Amino acid sequence: MTTKIVQTMPYLFFRGRCEEAVEFYRAALGAEVEMMMRFSESPEPVPPGMLQEGFESKIMHCTLRIGESRVLASDGCNEIGSFSGFSLALHCQTEEEARRAFDALAEGGNVETPLGPTFWSPCYGMLTDRFEVEWMVMVLPEA
Repeated sequence: MTTKIVQTMPYLFFRGRCEEAVEFYRAALGAEVEMMMRFSESPEPVPPGMLQEGFESKIMHCTLRIGESRVLASDGCNEIGSFSGFSLALHCQTEEEARRAFDALAEGGNVETPLGPTFWSPCYGMLTDRFEVEWMVMVLPEA
């Protein structure tokens, strides 16, 4: 018997910078917050010793809608960790939209591959944003 998978969503842990990241993605991509809860708002108390000191008012869980997709986010329990081994792929309808999103995400970040044509996309680029999240921004070719 196989399990029916409904959806896969990335869950990003921002090591104490989630609220800043949420505001950045709102401005850069028009992201919308569907749900946000801080550790201090949890219906059950956080177990003693679980959180780094000062994280009580940090974000325990957040759901962001970016276009038709959702990204889950949190501050995590401390400032330890990093993003590695994945990129978020942002598909845009037009080159103009891709350039706007790419430039906004690149602000304070690092461009690895500038936007340009490839054999699979008329407009493709890679960057790491100011929160160390890797992005691949592209326009899908017309079918």
